[in-house]
Amino acid sequence: MGTMRNSIRTLLLTATFVLWSGARAQLAVNPQVGLNYTRLTNTPAGLDSNASVGWQLGMDLRVGDRFYFQPGAYFGRSVTLVTYQLADTSLVEDDLVRTSARLKALAGFNLIHSDAFRLRINAGPTYEALLSVDHTDDRIQYNRDDYASGSFNMDVGLGIDLWILTLEGGSSYGLSNAYRDTGALQGDAKYFTYYTTLGIVIGGGRR
Repeated sequence: MGTMRNSIRTLLLTATFVLWSGARAQLAVNPQVGLNYTRLTNTPAGLDSNASVGWQLGMDLRVGDRFYFQPGAYFGRSVTLVTYQLADTSLVEDDLVRTSARLKALAGFNLIHSDAFRLRINAGPTYEALLSVDHTDDRIQYNRDDYASGSFNMDVGLGIDLWILTLEGGSSYGLSNAYRDTGALQGDAKYFTYYTTLGIVIGGGRR
């Protein structure tokens, strides 16, 4: 827990620093809403997972010009269809729904850089704090305590800005285990998420 607190503190300090730096650099605000698709890698024996549609909303900041820092904060729900093989060879399916908050500390670069059109890439670490776990049909009884309280991830994305409209897609690979390795869930399963967002970008030198 101490390591996790230190890492969260580092992300928050980084975000505070880039906000302070924004007073001396170009600053853009980018509220977004989007969809996400999350599945589990390295699932335990007898369990398969497939991504279903979830949603997210939040805001990024861009501090800088062609090269920029991109801290952000998001709230969302992700849905994973889980299929569990029982001992009698029958299958049980259920949607596992996770509600979470995510902090981002990315860096980005504009491959194409103009006021009217920008093609962007970004990458960096994120931390996703798990807030709750729900089961659509209550067929698979996993408890909130079966899951790790959060996950460190590495994100990479590609986006375009067309005037003030912005569209971005990317992926997030979990570096932390999804489960606590106690109780009903075991193993080194990790989250793997694809996402796409649509938003507006305000500031950043746009005319």
